[in-house]
Amino acid sequence: QVQLVESGGGSVQTGGSLRLSCAASVPTNRVYCMGWFRQAPGKEREAVAIISTDSKPKYADSVKGRFSISRDNAKHTSFLQMNSLKPEDTAMYYCAAASAYVCYSGSWYDASRFDYWGQGTQVTVSS
Repeated sequence: QVQLVESGGGSVQTGGSLRLSCAASVPTNRVYCMGWFRQAPGKEREAVAIISTDSKPKYADSVKGRFSISRDNAKHTSFLQMNSLKPEDTAMYYCAAASAYVCYSGSWYDASRFDYWGQGTQVTVSS
């Protein structure tokens, strides 16, 4: 079992930045593809970014150039640096973990491929 705990959410104005962290209960460096998803009220959960065990990232088109995902395998933590935030980025953000191969698959954005989830951290961007 993998337990994931997110932190770093909050409220910012348009153009601001936030850094989300996801702490895993077990080492993830050799096993898990790590991802960040988000869900706004009334909308489906959508992929934001994922990072492979060898730190190769992939991003949703809506966040490319603004968000950056990283991982610190020594501290069993992944991060999502969010810059130039927009009101449409407002959502609950979830950390997730999946089998390593998911990060290399064509369906990396599919939430159903991820086995473990955190409780979520709220991000609110005001105009």
